[in-house]
Amino acid sequence: MSDTIFALATPPGRGAIAVLRLSGPATESALAMLGAGGLTPRLAAVRGLRHEDRVIDEALVLRFVAPRSYTGEDSAELHLHGGRAVVEAASTALIALGLRPAEPGEFTRRAFQNGRMDLAQAEAVADLIDAETEAQKSQALGQLDGALSAAYAGFRRDLLKALSLVEAEIDFPDEEVPDNLARKAGPVLDALAADLRAALADSDRGRRVREGYRIVLIGETNAGKSSLFNALVAREAAIVTPIAGTTRDVLDADIMIGGYAVTLSDTAGLRDSDDPVEAEGIRRARLRAEGADLRLWVRSPSTDGVEDPASAFIRASDLQVLNKADLGVVPKAPDLEALSVSTTTGQGLTELHDWIAARLARDLSGADFPAVTRERHRRRLAEALAAVEDGRRALDLAPEMAGDDLRRAADALARVTGAIGVEDILGEVFSSFCIGK
Repeated sequence: MSDTIFALATPPGRGAIAVLRLSGPATESALAMLGAGGLTPRLAAVRGLRHEDRVIDEALVLRFVAPRSYTGEDSAELHLHGGRAVVEAASTALIALGLRPAEPGEFTRRAFQNGRMDLAQAEAVADLIDAETEAQKSQALGQLDGALSAAYAGFRRDLLKALSLVEAEIDFPDEEVPDNLARKAGPVLDALAADLRAALADSDRGRRVREGYRIVLIGETNAGKSSLFNALVAREAAIVTPIAGTTRDVLDADIMIGGYAVTLSDTAGLRDSDDPVEAEGIRRARLRAEGADLRLWVRSPSTDGVEDPASAFIRASDLQVLNKADLGVVPKAPDLEALSVSTTTGQGLTELHDWIAARLARDLSGADFPAVTRERHRRRLAEALAAVEDGRRALDLAPEMAGDDLRRAADALARVTGAIGVEDILGEVFSSFCIGK
């Protein structure tokens, strides 16, 4: 990181203000060459920027001195007028002074490498930029503030405690340490394994908030799925005709319900078909239904509840939507919650919307911050849990093997937020026991 980088921190295009960010060891010299040298750190000042006798702009300039900056390096911001010519002139001058355009995410990567944030917090920066709902923003802010890192720090502390007990018996067998010291790590590992299992069981919550909760409409042909889809997205997104099999492919729409991002999918009606195009649409409908967070089983007065092929995909927590209620009584499958609606009269649509909002709040909110917001986190937690369980089984047989397993667990957790070093383990050992007096 010996080079100095710059990048536009505001959206490209015409605007009132354009902000160029600089970071690296040559920041101060670049400012001086542009006519903005000697600035008081963290105090904005107006300076006329010039390069090789050419006026660039009258700009507001901010300077940050390492390590008190976003990246932990000497940094600066040039608040320019937002015309494209001004930004291009400033960028050309910076390149001529030896700076280079930053790679995607490079400012945040430098912040991580300089210890300004851990990996989980760095990911939260991207999530916060992409946040479109209040729930996504709150989750990203919590992660950026260290809530997720604190959860992993708790796992780390328990792991270090158990590992220190095991390592003490292995590395200091002739010193004055209690007998069977490693076995005392058993209850600690049992509790840690339970915490990791709970985190994995809750793993979908963070992903659903971040990526969107997946709701799929399924049912027989002509059950009214596309009409209901249009009603829920509040626009004519799907083609609606009385012809069975009109919907041939999966149609997605991103909407917001109750402050949560939702991906709603309309699918082809489920039935046996010799038409290869319709058959492919039905295959895709089945696949989408299998991966849904919630299925809305759309049924109509003509639906036969016993023979309806959609029933094969329904879980007890899904919802029957008894559609076309204005045309007659809709058969209801037992042991599954149901709501009656009519997209023609509007009957029940408000109740359906409220039911979905309540379901989202139940599934996506929680007292504890989710320990998993990305698939990467889930994989590492699963690796750590497997290693902890292996170590627990090996504890009574061969403590040195248990130590290897626990170090493997430590490595898996470290890949989420940071590193666990030998000094951490030895520090725990020496703080807990009198080794060698």
